[in-house]
Amino acid sequence: MSMFLDQVTVNVKAGNGGDGMVAFRREKYVPDGGPAGGDGGTGGNIIFVVDEGLRTLMDFRYNRHFKAKNGENGMSKGMHGRGAKDLFVKVPPGTIVKNAETGQLYADLVSHGQEAVIAKGGRGGRGNIRFATPRNPAPEIAENGEPGEEKEIELELKVLADVGLIGFPSVGKSTLLSVVSAARPKIGAYHFTTIVPNLGMVETEDGRSFVLADMPGLIEGASQGVGLGIEFLRHIERTRVLLHVIDMSGIEGRVPIDDYDTINNELREYDLKLRERPQLVIANKMDMPDSQKNLAEFKEKIEESGEKIEIFEVSAISQKGLTAVLTRTADLLESTPEFPLYDEETNEEERVLYKHTPSTDHFNILREPDGTWVLTGQKLEKLYKMTNFAHDESVMRFARQIRGMGIDEALRNKGAKNGDIVRIDSFEFEFVE
Repeated sequence: MSMFLDQVTVNVKAGNGGDGMVAFRREKYVPDGGPAGGDGGTGGNIIFVVDEGLRTLMDFRYNRHFKAKNGENGMSKGMHGRGAKDLFVKVPPGTIVKNAETGQLYADLVSHGQEAVIAKGGRGGRGNIRFATPRNPAPEIAENGEPGEEKEIELELKVLADVGLIGFPSVGKSTLLSVVSAARPKIGAYHFTTIVPNLGMVETEDGRSFVLADMPGLIEGASQGVGLGIEFLRHIERTRVLLHVIDMSGIEGRVPIDDYDTINNELREYDLKLRERPQLVIANKMDMPDSQKNLAEFKEKIEESGEKIEIFEVSAISQKGLTAVLTRTADLLESTPEFPLYDEETNEEERVLYKHTPSTDHFNILREPDGTWVLTGQKLEKLYKMTNFAHDESVMRFARQIRGMGIDEALRNKGAKNGDIVRIDSFEFEFVE
């Protein structure tokens, strides 16, 4: 089993807020009594933080549920409950956090120590000390804590590399990486030796350095899921320069120009923006018998197409021609900006002017076959969960709140009559005209 994991779905649940308390203070020598129930504490957030010591999402293979602690309940004598500690989840640099259902982007975590609150803890419920008024100096009202956010999220790792090595299997990408850096990828005389991206730090003769990634071999149809390519094309998205390694010896029975066209077509099919990246062609295995002839034919075909590309003659085994490639790559990196993974236009579209307008979409009304009216809706269900039904005054307050939302009128318009059963979650009550 590969120890490299770059995509996983996990469930996160922030802590609920603590419940507020109903309490009263009646003590000797204390001149003012009255309500003394404290507020509940805030629930813990789920925070993702980048740890540069991690390289894969392997830690999430067997632990896919993360739950923060709830806040403490309020106490008597006006004492508030303690807020829960946040739960920090470590992820490797280059991790993208998205909503598993909608694909909404939550965070793009790239630098060590960078943090993002993925699920927010619920606020603590208010104790009865908060509801005291001149008209009701001794209220028996307290709120339950607000539920913490719960989400199904998708984590996707896109390795942080400046330069990506692309090309068919067995063209010499891993060998090239091993001779220009300290990386030691597994190399074999058969296809798909490389099954995970390998990273290496490369230093040029003039002291410049960059991170080079060897991507597992692409083949025709990779963008549609053929072979290993679709699994690792995502890792090319962060690179700024591509080194296209082509086997000029033709020893595999393929034609170099066909290899070049096929790989670029796969990049284009996966993401058009990948073709915007500067690309250098590395004509590898130039120490083989037919390489010069094949290179001449390759250059002729490129000229006929009118495409302008830079070609470097290299032999990774004998380490010839590498200095020029690395120097030119470092030059391109200095003049090539980073390519954003997500358009800023998306953020612009999300900037909407909100105006207050009366709305009835806070709830939905359904009728079951047995005649029961079922109320649903995020705001309504949150209001229900934060109501403490152990106290009559809290129940009356809840009734006033749902009436203010227009639920009574909406039920009446739907045909509800006296005595009909209305249900919110597991709570049932009779409709009264």
